[in-house]
Amino acid sequence: MSKHAEILWAQRSSETEEKKNILYVTVNLPDIKADTVEYNLTPTHISFKATAGNASKGLEEHTYAFDFDLFGEVIPEESLKNLTDRSFVLVLRKKEKKAEYWPRLTKDKIKVSWLKTDFSKWVDEDEQDEKAAAEEEPDMGGMGGMPGMGGMGGMGGMGGMGGLGGMGGLGGMGGMGGMDFEQMMKSMGGGDAGPPGSSSIDIPEGDDDDDDGPPPLEEA
Repeated sequence: MSKHAEILWAQRSSETEEKKNILYVTVNLPDIKADTVEYNLTPTHISFKATAGNASKGLEEHTYAFDFDLFGEVIPEESLKNLTDRSFVLVLRKKEKKAEYWPRLTKDKIKVSWLKTDFSKWVDEDEQDEKAAAEEEPDMGGMGGMPGMGGMGGMGGMGGMGGLGGMGGLGGMGGMGGMDFEQMMKSMGGGDAGPPGSSSIDIPEGDDDDDDGPPPLEEA
């Protein structure tokens, strides 16, 4: 029987700029076995399943999974994914350009323990412009995917990002190894001068200042 992985999420919004309408979703699960990942994203639904654990570290292997409808629509082919030694990280592009935040990540209004606000990426809705001014705008061109994830043809329109296999050590990512996703994105430089078809999305720096209190959003 599979367990439910912890999911952390945050978001950005804009009425005019598509690249600022995004969701940050992190499957907080160390030592995921790359060849077991089953991930599918459609405009309205997301699912994930993988085995994680490391006997050498005393971590028993378990299968983890989740499957739910999203509150609103996203654009799979303009969304990103990355596997690190600590988590499976997603940046999902919202379909609708809208100033207001989604009130929750899930379509159904439910209370669950596995879905939490990612305070390291959280910015209050009315403070987005101030935060954006302090952030670099990375070029998403050349991000590619993680080739070789057989049996995942139904990737919900994510074909433009490449396949997902060969993820051990992220060999297909230009030798980036277990580099943190945000650090990796920053290393790709700023500006909108990516190659044709590239997608530019703001990746925030970690912000440990939680003194402003909890965000105005439902956890589930």
